Amino acid sequence: MMPGMNPKKMKQMMKQLGMQMNPIEDVEEIVIKTKTGQYVFSSAEVVMMKVQGVTTYQITGEPSFTETAPDIPDDDISMVAEQTGVSLSDAKEALTRSNGDIAEAIMSLSRE
Repeated sequence: MMPGMNPKKMKQMMKQLGMQMNPIEDVEEIVIKTKTGQYVFSSAEVVMMKVQGVTTYQITGEPSFTETAPDIPDDDISMVAEQTGVSLSDAKEALTRSNGDIAEAIMSLSRE
């Protein structure tokens, strides 16, 4: 609610605008996944708002961010291992460090 405004008048204005706000109870966790990682809200408040037929969700809380490791195909690991003469585990580690970039992984292993 807005400071200094009568809550009853505020509800009346929201109703006139076609706005509804409903809290979502008992939220345990919210996860937002991106290409680079995920945002995890362990304790958050969520309010669902409907304004003129459009539904939006407002999340209030502090997220933690964790990066996701790239999904590296076995063929890429084998190719890097063959090209550089290293073990499959070393090739996979180099590909992980280079975010799956084969050329960069081969170059980094060649320098070692």
